[in-house]
Amino acid sequence: MANRMIGYCRVSTDEQNLELQEDSLARYAAEKGLELVLYTEKVTTRKNDRIELQNAMKAATSGDVFVVYKLDRLARSTKELYQLTDELQKKGVQFVSINDQLDTTTPTGKAMFGMLAVFAEFERDIIQQRTKAGLEAARKRGRLIGRPKLNDKTKRKVRALFSAGESASDIAKECDIARSTVYKILNEEN
Repeated sequence: MANRMIGYCRVSTDEQNLELQEDSLARYAAEKGLELVLYTEKVTTRKNDRIELQNAMKAATSGDVFVVYKLDRLARSTKELYQLTDELQKKGVQFVSINDQLDTTTPTGKAMFGMLAVFAEFERDIIQQRTKAGLEAARKRGRLIGRPKLNDKTKRKVRALFSAGESASDIAKECDIARSTVYKILNEEN
């Protein structure tokens, strides 16, 4: 019987919040009476250097349960998902995806895992295709894509407000821009 749960939570950007995933994993561990060892990170799956995922995989040992909130929080493709879960299986670690109601300790769970992984990748591919098609249609209609460039007047205003002692947060609100943009403007060469 398992006595430890290795939890892994991930969001793609600093602006996104991990709380929903963390709360779900903590609730699951409590319901199962498992000690929770939680690994979290804010990094896109497009990056191969997901340090906390590597740490979580190393920490998982025979008898543990490796738990994620959703399959797409763990892997970007079916191939990667199978590689990770195969590595866990070889170590004697069970795998659970809470939101997908997937538990590989059962034959049904194993079968469902295979089907869900394929559908998750299919859904991601369809979303990418729709996004590309939408962007292309917008370009053909002459719409500008991406963030608008800041004009010199806004940049001068940011610098003047900062020189007057205003905080970056207040300047961002005043100019309707992100605080990081304020710092970017202040760090630019004049």
